[in-house]
Amino acid sequence: MKKTGVIGAGTMGSGIAQVAAMGGCEVVLWDANTEFLQKAFEKLKTTLHQLVEKGKITEDQRLGIQTRLKIGTGIQDFAGCDLVIEAIVENRDIKAGVFRDLENVVGDDCILATNTSSLSIASLAAACRRPERFLGIHFFNPAPVMALVEIVPAVQTSEAVLSEATREIKSWGKITVQAKDTPGFIVNRVARPFYGEALRIYDEGIADMATIDHAMKTLGGFRMGPFELMDFIGNDINYTVTETVFQSFFCDPRYTPSFTQKRMMEAGYLGRKTGRGFYHYDDQASKPEPNQDPRIHQQIFNRILVMLINEAADAVLYGIASEADVDLAMTKAVNYPKGLLQWGKEMGFAQVVAQLDELFGFYHEPRYRASAWLRRNS
Repeated sequence: MKKTGVIGAGTMGSGIAQVAAMGGCEVVLWDANTEFLQKAFEKLKTTLHQLVEKGKITEDQRLGIQTRLKIGTGIQDFAGCDLVIEAIVENRDIKAGVFRDLENVVGDDCILATNTSSLSIASLAAACRRPERFLGIHFFNPAPVMALVEIVPAVQTSEAVLSEATREIKSWGKITVQAKDTPGFIVNRVARPFYGEALRIYDEGIADMATIDHAMKTLGGFRMGPFELMDFIGNDINYTVTETVFQSFFCDPRYTPSFTQKRMMEAGYLGRKTGRGFYHYDDQASKPEPNQDPRIHQQIFNRILVMLINEAADAVLYGIASEADVDLAMTKAVNYPKGLLQWGKEMGFAQVVAQLDELFGFYHEPRYRASAWLRRNS
């Protein structure tokens, strides 16, 4: 594709613009807030200079990339684009309005895409006169760094558009996985137990936050523990994603949000960005010491891991994605130490089912029911 448009100059939008320009596209970046747009463009130029200093690109490459990056003055500047990706506020009506306006500007062959992480792709496609050219292209933050992109066709999306969009994103150096248009797609759905079950263990008083984080890092090899990661993401963002997935799945108890995290969000304890979340981040703060009981560590790790494997299995059972794409998504988007289904195979699916059945037998809650896919393969 020769010309790509990006709507929204926030961290995600400007990151996508950088990726497209580095992939050889002429890029138009536009945001309704002109001051915000100008600041984002200046930051992009600074980023490119930093890449030269680090030896990631040459000075000639920087000049080429910067030449291909242009600021739009209005939606009319997307005329002539082959692909336009929207990365604005997570509000269905606002996004739909943007796409309706966009269709008055772009040509019939232009592919329209949303970077939404939580909204229905089919619903947004329905707002367009030509829904068959619409799909989801979900990058992860920061877009220039994260290798994975979820490609999410709506029920209306044509096969030709799906193939062309996938081919284009791959040409930008990204790894793609295809996901069904369901809440959370692959990553934000499958990852929910990493946070949710950790919060449940804490709420039950089985272990404190430091001990849970310690267990997942030392036994599981995760780079960050659940509470460290929630603080890094932001409790406002993480809680909202959980709540959205919960509501979108008709209040399935597997995705029930935690009152602990809700209260943290309401108190303004959002994590690193506010200086306090589950942990304190001021200069004088010292991190609490974990309980050193290895039996507690094993209990925590086993419980969270089998819940993650179960969620990955259900994603395959319901055709959200292939086994290969589920494992690829979790290792490339959220840096899990290995694919969850591969982990399950190594443990033995029968053992995973036995641990889930034990949890279900104790709690009698549907959140602990073992996936039929696991039973079938155990």
